[in-house]
Amino acid sequence: MQEISQQSNKTIVHYDLDTFFVSVERLQNSQLIGKPVIIGGGSDRGVVASCSYESRLFGVRSGMPMKLARRLCPESFLIRGDMERYSHYSNVVTQIIAERAPIYEKASIDEHYLDITGMDRFFGCMKWAQELRHTIVKESGLPISFGLSVNKTVSKIATGEAKPSGEKEVPQGVVRPFLNPLSIRKIPMVGAKTYYLLRSMGIETIRMLTEIPMEMMQQVLGENGAMMWKKAHGIDNTPVKPYSEQKSMSTEQTFEHDTTDVYFLEQLLVGMTEKLAFQLRKQQKMTSCVTVKIKYSNFDTYSQQLRIPYTQFDHTLLETAKDLFRKLYQRRMLIRLIGVRFSHLVSGTQQLDLFEDTSERVSLYQSMDQIRSRFGSSAIRRASGLAVRQAIDEMKMAAPTIPSSPLIINRGYH
Repeated sequence: MQEISQQSNKTIVHYDLDTFFVSVERLQNSQLIGKPVIIGGGSDRGVVASCSYESRLFGVRSGMPMKLARRLCPESFLIRGDMERYSHYSNVVTQIIAERAPIYEKASIDEHYLDITGMDRFFGCMKWAQELRHTIVKESGLPISFGLSVNKTVSKIATGEAKPSGEKEVPQGVVRPFLNPLSIRKIPMVGAKTYYLLRSMGIETIRMLTEIPMEMMQQVLGENGAMMWKKAHGIDNTPVKPYSEQKSMSTEQTFEHDTTDVYFLEQLLVGMTEKLAFQLRKQQKMTSCVTVKIKYSNFDTYSQQLRIPYTQFDHTLLETAKDLFRKLYQRRMLIRLIGVRFSHLVSGTQQLDLFEDTSERVSLYQSMDQIRSRFGSSAIRRASGLAVRQAIDEMKMAAPTIPSSPLIINRGYH
C-alpha cells in the first residue's frame, strides 16, 4: 500500500484537439459543420480514420470498416484524409503552445501534455490553461478540450470527460472520487482485449479495479497489470518529456567485402526498411520522404529520394526503397555501403494510415508489431529478409576469400 501514498505533486494539463481531422476539414468547408462526417479509405475494405460526433450518434467509430460505417450512417459526408494538411494544423497548435508553455510534450498529432507546476503562485493554473485554450481556438480555428490534474493519467481522463470543447480540473483531493465511478475503458492503457478480460473477471468500474489486489493484477497481466492498478488509484509519476521534433531516422550497412550481388542488396534493403518502419510505428511517427544511399568501392557516394504521401507501413516504404535503389544502381561497380533514410517526419498513430489500407492489413501490422515489441524487432520478418540473414550467417562460417562476399561489419539507427 506504500504505492498509494506516492501521489504526484505536479500540475499537468492535457490538451486534445476535438475530432481533429474532421475539424480541419470543416475549416476548409463550412458546409460540413453540424453534419455527420467520416474520414477514411474510399473502398469498402477501407477503415474509418476519424468521424464527427454527429456520425458517432449512429454508432460509427474510428477503426471501423468503411462499409459498415456507411451502412450505419448513409447520410454522412465521406472524405479521404489529407495528412499534409493535418500535419500543418498540428504544427500551428504546437507552435502556439511552445511560445507560452514552460515544458510541453507532443504526445501525438492532436495531443499535448504541459507541466505547469508552480504557476499557481503567479497566475493560477486553471486560469492560465483556460487562456491558452482560448488562444488556440482563436488563432487556429480548431476546437480543443483540456483536463488539468496531478499527473498525465488523470489529466487525460479528465480531458475525455470534458469533451467536446470543454475543460475540467481534478484537484488532488478529488482524484479518487472522480475516477471511481468511471468505466475501466477510461484508463488510457486499457484496450479492447484487456477490457473484455477484465469484464470477464467481473470488473466494470475503476473502483472495482482498485479493490483487486495488485499482486493478482500482476499475475493476470504482468507488469501492465501492476501499472494499470496504479493508474486506477490515480498514481502516475511519468514526467512530461520536453518536446523536440525528430526530423529523420536512418540506417546503413557497410560490407567487409564489396559486392555486386543485386539480389542480396535488394533483400538486405527490405530488412533495413522493415526495421525502420517498425521504429516509425513504435515512435508513432510517419514519413513522407524516402532516401536510398549507396557508396561504391572507390568511395563515390550517391543517393536518390522521393516524396510520398505520409505513411508508416512496410508495403509502401519497401516498394519505394526498392524502386529508388534500381534507379540509383546504374554503374554495376562493387558496392561497399547501402543505406536508407526516412525524413519529413510527423507525429501520428497507426490510424493515420487508414485512408488507403484495409482493416485486414491494419490488423496484420498490429499483430506483427506486438510480436516485435515483445520478442525484438527481428522476431518476425519477411521470408526474403530471413533468407538474407541466413546467407550472412553462412558466409560468416566460411573463410572470407571471395571478394564479392558481402559480410556486414556495422549497422545502426540514427
